[in-house]
Amino acid sequence: MDKITLIPSEQNLFVVDLHYIATFEEIEPELDAHVEFLEENYASGHFIASGPKVPRTGGVIIATAKTREVLEQILAADPFHAKQLARYTITEFRPSMTVSQLSC
Repeated sequence: MDKITLIPSEQNLFVVDLHYIATFEEIEPELDAHVEFLEENYASGHFIASGPKVPRTGGVIIATAKTREVLEQILAADPFHAKQLARYTITEFRPSMTVSQLSC
């Protein structure tokens, strides 16, 4: 069986913590565009997982990119960023251990 690699060996992982800075009434009209942004980045291999926080105060994205700067450029295209609806905290790390499906 071929091994699927979701994390290229030359890339780090990033935890992107989105904090809503607008009301949900302001965020809701942009949800479809945000989901489209997410889908594009899943298709390009940059995003591995994402979803809303519980309680719904923002969301989390697990991403991979060659550099933090590349990831910041990607995130700049998120409608939540462009319309200043969310603040982003990015934590970069190099995985030293993963489940086999995420092997580097």
